[in-house]
Formats: sequence, structure tokens, C-alpha cells
Amino acid sequence: MAELTYREAIARGIAQEMRRDENVVFLGEDVAAAGGVFKGTVGLLEEFGPKRVRDTPISEQAILGAAMGAAMTGLRPIAEIMFSDFFAVCWDIVVNEIAKSRYMTNGQVSFPLVIRSGNGGGLRFGAQHSQSVESWAMAVPGLKVVVPSSPVDVVGLLAASIRDPDPVIFLEAKALYPTKGEVPDGDIDDELGRAKVLRRGDDATLVAIGSMVPRAMKAAGQLASTGIDCTVVDVRSLVPLDTQTLLEEISHTGRLFTVEENPRLCGWGGELVSIVGEEIFYDLDGAPVRITTPHIPLPAADALEDMAIPSVERIAERVQKAMQE
Repeated sequence: MAELTYREAIARGIAQEMRRDENVVFLGEDVAAAGGVFKGTVGLLEEFGPKRVRDTPISEQAILGAAMGAAMTGLRPIAEIMFSDFFAVCWDIVVNEIAKSRYMTNGQVSFPLVIRSGNGGGLRFGAQHSQSVESWAMAVPGLKVVVPSSPVDVVGLLAASIRDPDPVIFLEAKALYPTKGEVPDGDIDDELGRAKVLRRGDDATLVAIGSMVPRAMKAAGQLASTGIDCTVVDVRSLVPLDTQTLLEEISHTGRLFTVEENPRLCGWGGELVSIVGEEIFYDLDGAPVRITTPHIPLPAADALEDMAIPSVERIAERVQKAMQE
């Protein structure tokens, strides 16, 4: 067992799969010699060399075009888009080529391709470098969408994503890069489409992804002191979505609270609320509540960004208020 930071777990996960399969290659801006702009790929160039770990020009279209071609011809590329905001630059390749070509070729071409990207706020980078874009990817048929919240999940879900035959959008919570957690020794392989229950309670179910997971856990701890016992579920995989686990945990408590960093309009929590309403409406003891970032560009100022993104205190206060209504 080793204690790793979230960013160290990224290098650990990539290295594990590159050792396992010589067809795994890695490319992106500053990922080789510099070890990544967030220092998440340190040491990979030294171990695997410039043929398998490649720095690219500053062109998201070129990165994903090359990765798509590599996947079509038998490799298993990992492509890094530095900030998830920059998917807007290369979204045509993702949506109309990578996500559709397996279907359009009747399965003659497969796309074992992982696109990693730093996602969300918390680092004061402002509106153009802090967006949570998971809902963009969720809306595109043909893409799988994964959001780990801990170092051990980074390694395991990254391995599962690389081994998957379909394109996976792997969104790393930038605010979690320095956080630490225990990771077992040896190879780790997790499963896409499997949520994780981190805490069980009888009164309410908090559902979160990415950087909102540790905040939901802390809020649940605060709520316990007021007599509200919460279940906390880390969704981990938005597509495919583990509806069975989610519905079971929500049905048990009868109350659903989603904790979302994304802007409120069209966030992933809205889809979950819709599923819950269709499947277990009569098991609910109150209306589902979404705790989100407002539908605004994310500010760069510390105080304003902290006010916009759901905090531990806001989560706890909103749950407590709803439970008393």
C-alpha cells in the first residue's frame, strides 16, 4: 500500500497500462519532457521513451486527429487535452468522428481511445479554464464518461478506460490533484459503470462526482452531528451509469440530493432526477434537491469562486433545510 497524490496516481495508472500493453501510447501538450502542466505525467518519458510518450504542437485538433488515427490502426492511444474547456476547439473530431465512426463503419473500425482532461474549478483559473464539461460529453452517443474522485479510483478507472474498446472521456478534477489517498501495490483494474457507496445512512442520499465527493463526505459528517444520517454515493462513471446502485440507495433513504460542480442548467443531476422520478417516484419522501454551481461563467476571484461552487457548508445547510421542510 502506498500513499499517492491524485496527480501521482495518473502517472501510476498510465505506466501500469503501458507496461502491460506495448500498443498503449500517450500524446499531448507538454506531457513528456515537462511531465505535464499539472505534473501528472512525470517519469513516463524516461521509462517509455519518445516513441510512446510524445509531446505535440499546441493544437487540440492535431492531438485528437492523431489519436483517432492511431486507434483506428491498432494502437491504444491516451490523448491529453490540457483543460477540458479546450474540448470546444476540437469538439467536431470528438462528436462527429471519434464517437460515430465505429457505428458508421458497422463495427469494422474500433476506437480504444482515452481522452484525459483537467476538469472543473477550484484553482482560480477563471471562466475559460475552470468549466465542468461532463454534461457536454454525456449528451453524445458513442462516448463513455468517467470522473474519478480518489487516487485509487484514478488508477483503477484509468486502467479500465484504456482497456475498453470504446472512446472514453476521462475527466480529472483539477482541484483534487494535490489530495492524497492510499493505493494498493500491484496492478489495479476497476470497472466502468459501477458507482461506489462511500458512506451509508438512513435519512438522505448525497450523490456526487469528482471534487464534490470529498465535500459531500465532509458535509455528511457535519449533518451527522445534527441527527441527519446520510448515504454518500460516488457516481464515478456517468456513461455508463450505475442506475441500479443509485436507485437502491435513494430508495432506501427516500431523499435525493445531487452535489454538482457543473452549472445548474442541463447538469448531470437533472438526468438522475429524471430517472429517479420515472423509476422510484413513490419511494421518495420529498422532492429531489440539486445543489449546483449557478448558471454563470465561473469567477477567478477567490471569494467569488468559493461562493459559486458548492461548499461543504452550503451542502450541509441545504440538506438540513430540506429535511426540515
